[in-house]
Amino acid sequence: MRAFGRAAPAILAACAGLVLATSVAQAGDIVPKIPIDRTKGDCVLPGDQMRREHMNILMHRRDDTMFKGIRGGKASLSACLTCHMVKDEKTGKPVTVASPKHFCRVCHDFAAVKVDCWSCHKSVPEETDTQAALPGGMGSKQSKFAQLLEYVQGGRK
Repeated sequence: MRAFGRAAPAILAACAGLVLATSVAQAGDIVPKIPIDRTKGDCVLPGDQMRREHMNILMHRRDDTMFKGIRGGKASLSACLTCHMVKDEKTGKPVTVASPKHFCRVCHDFAAVKVDCWSCHKSVPEETDTQAALPGGMGSKQSKFAQLLEYVQGGRK
């Protein structure tokens, strides 16, 4: 080490940089690939902006729905599920959030972020089998209110 003198820290930094650059190049894309069905139109925002701001958009949308009664629209959770769904290779049905292939899990697992959306919301588009989509097997063809009432009354037994 003495032979390199003051250059030793610079040499170590250069070596570390080379190792990092090589590992990033071998890893390919650093950001996970999000599935999207482009036949259904453009996303609400460009991908890089959506990655940064989707939580704020979803929270704003939640507030509009909960406090103002505004439902649906381009920035709704169901719209996200419709364009970003991933189908199971064997069954051809959309995967639920239980699958690591679910579009929300692709990024959230990568970033080690836990989301709690699915404790209330379905994790597959509306036109799929709701029995597998709702937590606790609450899915059926009955109304949402009837499902909620059944769930609440079931808790009192």
